[in-house]
Amino acid sequence: MESKVGAGSLQQPIVPSSVQQPSPGSNVLQGSSQLDSLQQSSQQLGSQQQPTQLGSYPLSSQQLVPYQKPTQLGSYQQPSLSSNIALQQPSQLGPLQPAHQLGSKMTPLSTQQLIKSDRGSMLTLSDDNWMVKQIQATHAPDGRQVDIRSLLYVVEDILNRATLNPDVVIKADTQAQIESLEERIHQGGFLAMLDALSYTIDRISCEISYKAMGGTDAHQTTLSIFNSMLSSYAWDAKLVLTLAAFALNYGEFWLLAQIYSTNQLAKSMALLRQVPGIIEHAGTLKPRFDALNDLIRAILEVTRCVVDFTELPSIYITPEVPALSTALNVIPTAVYWAVRSIVACATQITSFTGMGYEFVAATEAHWELSTLAHKLKNMRDHLKKQLEICYQYIEGKRDEESYQMLVNLFEMIHIDNMRVLRTLIYPGDDLQPLVDGSTKKRVNIDVLRRKNVLLLISTLDISQDELSILEQIYNESRMHSTRLESLYELVWIPVVDRSIQYWTDPLQNKFETVRSTMPWYTLHDPLLIGKPAVRFIKEKWHFRNKPILVVLDPQGKVVSPNAIHMMWIWGSNAFPFTTLREEQLWRDETWRLELLVDGIDQTILNWIKEGKYIFLYGGDDSEWVRKFTNEARKVAAAARIPLEMFYVGKGSKREQVRRVINTITLEKLSSSYWQDPAMIWFFWTRLESMLFSKIQLGKSDDHGADPVMQEIKRLLSYDREGGWAVLSKGSSIVVNGHGNTVWTTLSEYETWKENVALQGFDVAFKNHHDLRHGEKYPCCRFEFSHNAGRIPERMRCPQCHRNMEEFTTFLCCHEEGVPTILY
Repeated sequence: MESKVGAGSLQQPIVPSSVQQPSPGSNVLQGSSQLDSLQQSSQQLGSQQQPTQLGSYPLSSQQLVPYQKPTQLGSYQQPSLSSNIALQQPSQLGPLQPAHQLGSKMTPLSTQQLIKSDRGSMLTLSDDNWMVKQIQATHAPDGRQVDIRSLLYVVEDILNRATLNPDVVIKADTQAQIESLEERIHQGGFLAMLDALSYTIDRISCEISYKAMGGTDAHQTTLSIFNSMLSSYAWDAKLVLTLAAFALNYGEFWLLAQIYSTNQLAKSMALLRQVPGIIEHAGTLKPRFDALNDLIRAILEVTRCVVDFTELPSIYITPEVPALSTALNVIPTAVYWAVRSIVACATQITSFTGMGYEFVAATEAHWELSTLAHKLKNMRDHLKKQLEICYQYIEGKRDEESYQMLVNLFEMIHIDNMRVLRTLIYPGDDLQPLVDGSTKKRVNIDVLRRKNVLLLISTLDISQDELSILEQIYNESRMHSTRLESLYELVWIPVVDRSIQYWTDPLQNKFETVRSTMPWYTLHDPLLIGKPAVRFIKEKWHFRNKPILVVLDPQGKVVSPNAIHMMWIWGSNAFPFTTLREEQLWRDETWRLELLVDGIDQTILNWIKEGKYIFLYGGDDSEWVRKFTNEARKVAAAARIPLEMFYVGKGSKREQVRRVINTITLEKLSSSYWQDPAMIWFFWTRLESMLFSKIQLGKSDDHGADPVMQEIKRLLSYDREGGWAVLSKGSSIVVNGHGNTVWTTLSEYETWKENVALQGFDVAFKNHHDLRHGEKYPCCRFEFSHNAGRIPERMRCPQCHRNMEEFTTFLCCHEEGVPTILY
């Protein structure tokens, strides 16, 4: 036999007859490696690059990336496969040609017959159910474990580098990527696994080579591979082992192509494999290899899907889930057609050599390859769709698990706040998730250890009014470094839509702009707040869109679900911002003018100290303001009392308020008003905060024992209905009335002026006002926005004390428009 091999080699040195006629003395693996190098060149066709020369497909600059399971199907990054196909695959054709005798070539006629016979078999075996039943009959996995993912990493790395232009790969390569590959394949264990699998891989390679050259029916060849070599392996292992056999010889061929011009040993081997000749005729066969390229790409994509399914975590998903069950039923069929397609690629490559370089059976070849590619693409699309559903299902399970973890953590007792904060602000590998607002430098979350932490939770649309007032309060507390009020840290937690489609560069710029204005700690990346944390914030802390301030004590326990109301009402005096402190502050409060204006305007506080009569009034009706202020001046002059008036605007409708202020200024209707819209905003935000603070403490319906709550509700309701006025004598509030009743009382001064001397102006005014109020003013109304957070389940009217009916109202919220709560 050896002498025959030698003779054949002399007669036809470029045709390795040992491949064509395997025998105990022949080098069967060498022949199989040649065929597999053809198959691997088919895999090179899997790259999605456009040909640039000689029908070749140069390597993409994209590097081999970690093979990760995608959170979304589209996010999976496939390693680019350099597929210099027209140059790669023809080189394989010559060595793999079946021959009738040593050194002979297949004639074009026999090549056509080979192609047509396989085409016919594909038509007659079109019944997937029958073929898959045959394949499933060979399936007898014995539970052996194979590191399929690591093997696939290596196969893809071979395909990525098997190109005529290796410089592209080398230039883009980094040491980190090389080390990453070595880490991913767990080198020691992986080499031991390869040692155990090498025999199987070689047998698969030989089987494909021998059957392809002999013109055996493609289905029978595929069935033989499944039956004799792959029966003991799982479905993913069957497919990846076949690809490994394909890549082994393919990479060997292209290694010769890359170095044969500089290495004499490689040059001699390249001559035996016909590398120079095939490169010379590469352009002629380009259309055929384009078809192979498309098919190999489909094979690889189906392989990745199959492997991805086998790696789904069983603790989150089981075969009972419909999407996974559907995929598991399809996988045997997909694996069969992928292996069958590899066999078809080998047959087609063999046919090229048999024809020399003539374009004999292009129609048949294109028909077969395109049909197989179409079939695999349909399976790929179906598997990808099911895989996406599975990933969404798993993500939901994981999110639920993380959410429950958060719920449990906040119910536990901790020695410090680190575990709670690290779960809420998930840093992952980010060791410095925070930005120090004072230095603008990244810092570790440990800066918050065992401190009172105030979590400012908001969207990116937090208003400048809110930020400016909050910054003022924060800076005032920091000025007294020895006071307890300074022993807290503020952290901004932005809540954003985490979808990739939503998070765009303009939003990133907006986030950075808002963050740059904050003197406290912020997150350097809003996506550090995961979906489970966002759900927890919304469901447990009742965050909607309005900012809230959740307070954690040094052990991470929530001591106030929203202290922003305390912050607006009492500033840093509310430290340590606990619910207990909030209750204490309310116990010490009475219905007085300082409660409404404290910390906003020193002028009013001076009037209070001087014991003057003060009208605090608001509304957006210029005519009512004109009538009210003129009448108030007349009455004050007649009653000879020191009266001051201060206009505080309205809780919404900034433009109308601006027009009223212009009227007051031009006609000199009032003693004072706020030119700065932020001060008007803060007045109404404090008043609104008083209501929500009471609601948070469960005092919304405590009309009998909480007169402060009733007066707050009246004032907010009056603002909703129109003009209003609060009359005080010094600190004591005399009347809190609707605009119409207050104006009527003033206009009827002649009817009650005699009581001023007997009762005093304040008592006489109140008695007459109460009489008119009972005659004219109807019950109150409230409208709560769903963005308000905590909304009371029921509400009593502060006038008649009956339960109010609940309605649904839709209003446009323009810039000047509607506040969180409508009164």
